[in-house]
Amino acid sequence: MRILVIGGTQFIGRHLVDALLAAGHRVTMLHRKARRLFAGRAEQLLASRDDETTVRRVLKGRRFDAVFDNAYDWANGTTAAHVGFMADACAHPGLKRYIFTSTVAVYGDGQAMCRETAPLVKSNASPYALNKAESERLLFRLHKRSGFPAVTLRPPFVYGPHNNFYREQFFWDRLRLGRPILIPGDGRTLMHFVYVKDLARLALAALDNDAAVGHAFNAAHGEPLSQTDAVRLIASVAGVEPTLVRVPRKRIADSGASQFSEPFYFAQYFDLPPITEDITKARRRLGFTPTSMEQGFGETYRWYLRHHKPRSSGFEIEDQLISPGVSRT
Repeated sequence: MRILVIGGTQFIGRHLVDALLAAGHRVTMLHRKARRLFAGRAEQLLASRDDETTVRRVLKGRRFDAVFDNAYDWANGTTAAHVGFMADACAHPGLKRYIFTSTVAVYGDGQAMCRETAPLVKSNASPYALNKAESERLLFRLHKRSGFPAVTLRPPFVYGPHNNFYREQFFWDRLRLGRPILIPGDGRTLMHFVYVKDLARLALAALDNDAAVGHAFNAAHGEPLSQTDAVRLIASVAGVEPTLVRVPRKRIADSGASQFSEPFYFAQYFDLPPITEDITKARRRLGFTPTSMEQGFGETYRWYLRHHKPRSSGFEIEDQLISPGVSRT
């Protein structure tokens, strides 16, 4: 097939393009800056996805069998309007799939083992969650009205090689230095993960299965983990026994540490209200079988050892929070 990948040069998109090329597809990537990736095996089109005039110009006269809409502008937001004109620019009678990377956040904070209902996110949610939810609603309205071949994927925390967020690397940097790991609160907050290669495999399964059209699919490991158990798993693949230090969230907030920007206290975005999801639909309809978490994090750790430059400084706020008298396990 002739495939367009919107955002194919970073984390998820990079694995998706790899998987598509390995499956024999002809891939074109649309992104903002030229990148020397894939050794000329994929065509590159340059445009910012929020620039409608340029998007329509570079796509004019081109026809793709499928589109993977994978790019989100974290600085400015990617709205439903941006997704809408991209879908319109790509639409033609022969389009078989428009597969949109959404998020577990469309269910709203605190939702447990969600099934693929319509987005539930409330008006006071983050701009990211609202933009993804409105984009899904738009795509499924197009499907209902005209048969537009929309599919959406809803991953939770994505991990794996080439992760551009400071997440699993955050813990390995500290564990390899023998540093304690700060655990916010009681450490029982649940986290749900998906291995990036599994997400790419599910995307290809949605491409190949006509039963996917018009549906949303959760994409995750079978069960979530508590924050404490997640850190223990991340430590175990590195062969390290972690020292965990529990610190009240109020004390963390008062220190100036953040989950959104430096200095992080528990990796980037990793201390958020829990949302977990049920993957029964992806298993039954698309044959989805997640990689074990031990294997997924193990493969990621081996990539980390080869490619990541560890941090060895910048721990001052953590040192202030990890003081004598704080509970350690």
